Amino acid sequence: MSRRGERRAGRRPAAELGGPAVPGRTAVGGGIAELLADADRPGSWELLVDGVPQSHVDLADPTYLEFEYVRRIGHVLDAVADPGVPLDVVHLGGGALTLPRYVAVTRPGSRQRVIEVDQALTDLVRTALPLPRAARVRVRADDARVGLGTLPDASADVVVVDVFAGARTPAHLTTVEFAADIARVLVAGGVTVWNVSDGPPLRFLRGQAATLAAVFGNVALIAEPGTLRGRRFGNTVAVASDTELPLAALVRRCAGDPMPSRVVAGSDLAEFVARAGPVSDAAAEPSPRPPAGIFDR
Repeated sequence: MSRRGERRAGRRPAAELGGPAVPGRTAVGGGIAELLADADRPGSWELLVDGVPQSHVDLADPTYLEFEYVRRIGHVLDAVADPGVPLDVVHLGGGALTLPRYVAVTRPGSRQRVIEVDQALTDLVRTALPLPRAARVRVRADDARVGLGTLPDASADVVVVDVFAGARTPAHLTTVEFAADIARVLVAGGVTVWNVSDGPPLRFLRGQAATLAAVFGNVALIAEPGTLRGRRFGNTVAVASDTELPLAALVRRCAGDPMPSRVVAGSDLAEFVARAGPVSDAAAEPSPRPPAGIFDR
């Protein structure tokens, strides 16, 4: 899910551009989905659900990642293994399948499993925004945590968590118990990447960092500096593993982005988390509701 200032202007309904026969507004399980053509980038589309931006897809160039936080997740996917090496990736949350497309092109032969609760949304995306040829992507309609629980032990190199109900991450996908099940599914040295949405005073983000640190020995946060300072509501990418993270590579990649981001780990992360404790199932709450007007165009 994107945030204001993390997407381009120039979205227009497909009918105005005379583009492909892509539906404009369609009822899906989560509300009303809308596909808007990108007037600035031919062949590109933005998916919104109930007015909330969810995904951006460039059909001609799946390596192009429009949303800043998605680009940061892409940096993690690039850095966790040598270039081109296939990965086994689990995506919790599908949207328009932006990241599965990216992995399919940058790491041919990768096996990817997507767990997306909204079957109608998946059907729309598969029909209107076809996946690249030879992409090994299997999509299952299920709750993210329930579907995760059915996966075998040590069966994934990477687990990406990017799930929203409306504009909030569901409470049951924010806990130590959830993170522990991800650890079970990951191979030794595997990595999990979470999209965490929060704003001042960053209580939720600090709790998510503490939650990951309770399960994994190595944790880092990646975000625009103003977000990490609590100046604005935004998306932070949290990365965790039982082995050392590729921090130097992430710092280089994130510094070179159009909107540079900061990588926080080690003692800086401990200072950021401060006294925040891990979140349990019993005490879990969904991520904060975004401020009114954040998605206004």
